[in-house]
Amino acid sequence: MQDVGLQLPFERSGVLEISPIYELLREKAPVVRVTTPTGDPAWVVLAYDEARLAFSDRRFGYYTHPNPESASRMSDAALHSAPMGGIDFEAEMGRLRKLMAPSFSPKRTRLLKDWIQELTDTCLDDMQAAHDRNPGEPVDYHEFLGYKLPVLVICVLLGVPVEDRDYVFGLSDRMGAYSSGSDPFVAMAELQEYMGRLVEVKRKNLGPDVISDMIAAQANDPSFFSTRPMESYAAGLVFPGHETTVARMDFGLLFLLTELSRRDWLMEDPEGRIDQTVEEILRSTSAHNLGLMRYALEDIEIGGVTIGTGDLVIIAEGAANRDPSKFERPDEFDPQRISKGHLAFGHGAHICIGQSLARTELRIVFPSLFTRFPGIELAIDVSELRVRNDRTGGGVDHVAVKW
Repeated sequence: MQDVGLQLPFERSGVLEISPIYELLREKAPVVRVTTPTGDPAWVVLAYDEARLAFSDRRFGYYTHPNPESASRMSDAALHSAPMGGIDFEAEMGRLRKLMAPSFSPKRTRLLKDWIQELTDTCLDDMQAAHDRNPGEPVDYHEFLGYKLPVLVICVLLGVPVEDRDYVFGLSDRMGAYSSGSDPFVAMAELQEYMGRLVEVKRKNLGPDVISDMIAAQANDPSFFSTRPMESYAAGLVFPGHETTVARMDFGLLFLLTELSRRDWLMEDPEGRIDQTVEEILRSTSAHNLGLMRYALEDIEIGGVTIGTGDLVIIAEGAANRDPSKFERPDEFDPQRISKGHLAFGHGAHICIGQSLARTELRIVFPSLFTRFPGIELAIDVSELRVRNDRTGGGVDHVAVKW
C-alpha cells in the first residue's frame, strides 16, 4: 500500500460521503504514501488514533519546515498549501494565537450571541425578500445565509469595514483557488496591501477588533511581528475565519433536509437538541477531498511507518471522523448520536481557535432558519451537487431551497 502511486484528491460518490478509497486504505494501514495534486510526495493519515496523535505531536510542524524552499506542496493555492516559515516560525505563531485567544474564547462568543442572532435574522429577511420577488422560485441558502453570515461575523471581528466586505472576500476566494496560475499569489499580495492600509487607519483609532489587538501588541513589544509583517497575518486570518464555517452551514443543511425527519426531530426541542446536532454535523462534514497539513520536523514513527524529516503529512480529518474503530455506524448521519471526540477542529496545541465561534453560529442558524421557514425543503437533488475540488476550502457553491 505504500508504493501504488495514489493521487489526491480521491473522488467521492456524493457530497455527503467521503471517498470509499479511504476505508479500503485504512483496512491495510493507518498512514499511506500519496502524491498531492501538485505531484509532490506526501503521507496521508487515515485512522482516528493516528490522526489524533499527529495533531498533538509537536514534532509535526504547523506550517513550519526545516527547509521551506524544498518542501512538498499540497496544492497550487496561495494559502494552506505550503510552509509559512522555518522551524522558529512556530514560536511566533504561538504568540499570535495567545494574542487572539480572548477574541475567540467561549466567554467572548457568549457575549456575541445576541449580535450573531441579529445578523442571522437580517440574512433570513434577505432570504424572504428574495422569495417574495420571485414566488415559487428556489432561493439559494448558500448565497443569503450559509456564506453571508460567516463573512459578516469575521468582518466585524477583524475590523474590516462593511463596505469593503465583498472586495476582501473576493480576494480570499481567489487566494484559495487551485490551478489558476499566478492569480492566487496576485490576490494574496493585493489583500496584504489592503490590510496594510487598514492597519494604518486603525493605528489612529483603535477599536474592539483583532487587528487593533495586533497593533496594541506591537506597540507593547516592537519585535512581536519579527518574521512577517502584521498585514500578512491579518490577511491570513480572513480565509480560515469564515471558510470552514461556510462549508459546515451548507453541509449541515444538506444533512438535515435530505431526510426531513431529522429537521423535525431537531425542532421538537431545538434548545435541548441543537448541541448534539451541531456536533454530528461537525463530525460528518467532509468539506474537501484533501486534509490538514503538517511537516515532520524530525524522523517520526507513526502507524507502522517512518516519516522522514521534512515530509509533508496530510491529516484526513474527514476520514478519521468516519473511522469505525471510534464511531459506530460512522457513515450514518445521526443527530441523536453523542459525537464526542471528533477531529473536525483538529486537536492539541493548534486546535482551531475559532471553534467556539463556529459552534455558536451553527447553533443559532438552524433553529432560526427552521422557525422562520418551517416548511423549508431542498429544491435540488443532492446527487447533482459536487464538492469543489478547485479550491482549498472545498464545499459547494449553492444550496437551492424552497418553502
